[in-house]
Amino acid sequence: MSYQVLARKWRPRTFASLVGQEHVVRALTHALTEQRLHHAYLFTGTRGVGKTTLARILAKALNCESGVTASPCGVCSACREIDSGRFVDLLEVDAATNTKVDEMRQLLENAVYAPTRGRFKVYVIDEVHMLSNSAFNAMLKTLEEPPEHVKFILATTDPQKIPVTVLSRCLQFNLKQMTQPLIVGHLKHILEVEAISAESAALHLLARSAAGSMRDALSLLDQAIAHGSGKIEEVQVREMLGAVDLDHLFSITDALLAGDAAGMLQVADEMAARSLSFDAALQEMASLFTRLQIAQLAPQAIADDLPERSRLLEIAARLDPEFVQLAYQIAVHGRQELPLAPDEQAGFIMTLLRLYAFRPALDDASGGQRSTAPAGRPLAAPLPGTAAAPQPAPSKLAAAPGQTAASVAAIAPVPAEAGSETGWHDILAALKVSGMARELAQHCELRDLGKARMLLRLSPTHRHLLMKPAQDKLQQSLVEHFGRPLQLLIELEEGSGDTPAAAAERDRRERMDRAIASVEQDGFVRELIETFDATLIESSIKPI
Repeated sequence: MSYQVLARKWRPRTFASLVGQEHVVRALTHALTEQRLHHAYLFTGTRGVGKTTLARILAKALNCESGVTASPCGVCSACREIDSGRFVDLLEVDAATNTKVDEMRQLLENAVYAPTRGRFKVYVIDEVHMLSNSAFNAMLKTLEEPPEHVKFILATTDPQKIPVTVLSRCLQFNLKQMTQPLIVGHLKHILEVEAISAESAALHLLARSAAGSMRDALSLLDQAIAHGSGKIEEVQVREMLGAVDLDHLFSITDALLAGDAAGMLQVADEMAARSLSFDAALQEMASLFTRLQIAQLAPQAIADDLPERSRLLEIAARLDPEFVQLAYQIAVHGRQELPLAPDEQAGFIMTLLRLYAFRPALDDASGGQRSTAPAGRPLAAPLPGTAAAPQPAPSKLAAAPGQTAASVAAIAPVPAEAGSETGWHDILAALKVSGMARELAQHCELRDLGKARMLLRLSPTHRHLLMKPAQDKLQQSLVEHFGRPLQLLIELEEGSGDTPAAAAERDRRERMDRAIASVEQDGFVRELIETFDATLIESSIKPI
């Protein structure tokens, strides 16, 4: 016999063997058992989830020689002919190639005749949303009141395109996408019966690539068996799919934690040499940051048998949850921008460098503690190339060994020197700083200004602004402004809220209120409102 592909060989032939659609099977089984048969059924769902398979099983249940049953025998002539696709009273129509009204009329004209072999004449119309409006109108009457011996089973991947008049005449069942664990379990069962060895990680890759379609998973499994000469190994499956190895992503995160931009770019070069998809790489990267956030906020949700569990927990412990959120956004946006990049590798590299540029003060390569300060404790950012001012006793530096960007310390308030009464709003207005550094400065309050250092207060709400590059730029601008070495310290603590950002917002609101009041008091506007019962749209007003 010629070889039969797995998707056809393992197509379910009974409700009991159908995987992943228990809610539909339960409803159909009860209806068949209690003989509550509807004349029209609609199965909706994405490709490869079992719409046509369910239609054929239902046709067998209706025409089995043992009677209408939820468990067709599978051995009678009607069941065998339906399984082989040659049952004369089962008419499978592809609506994509029979879209015209004349074709639908010709099909329905034969519906009045009694079935030749079976109990019911079953019409299975696949991709029914492809029919023209005229074809839909032609079938409405027959669909609403068909002969007793006719059953309609409609299937579609796009139910939104089906007229409401058709939907209201059908029992609709929504088939779910297959979950990855469900696909993996089914593939394992098939391979055990087929006596083919497979690595679990390889099956997870196939399940993920199938994107919820069991048929796609079986087709990929066939391809993997051929690619691996009868064996299914993770390395070969990755090569077949062009999938990105997690080791590449872990290498990128290790280089990011170490502040090694060159190391990140080296990984990108290695991926290019293997012709890996950078779009898939960014997708995997976003997935990795998702799992890292789960490891941080809900570690119990990480499966104990996950191969990379320990690695995930280790990296999660060294990253701030806020940065993981930012990194996820960078990966997602980088993938969206990939078609606009000069080439995919350039887009991927820029995404990596964006991660590097916006990284917070992280561990050093030796694995010391993180340098992010808890609430109420300042982050010191000494000027690069200068020694940090001595810290008062009795506190201890909690920074990582060898760290130069931001050290954590408990600080006593510094007595203000003469001239320190100058407001932070005025100082900021004179600073030549922009971007994230200005954003950070605008959300700070001046707590103390001394001869050798400045202490700012930042609300924990804006902790995500506390990035090393922003601190360095702000400190450099302050040094240039005051004309002397100055150590910048930022504490995380709730303050009075009198920040430049808050003042700017108050000013914007006041100007907006004045503009609205000015428009409301305008004679022409008041006349329109009174005459036509008009409403003033405040969002359309912009202050001059």
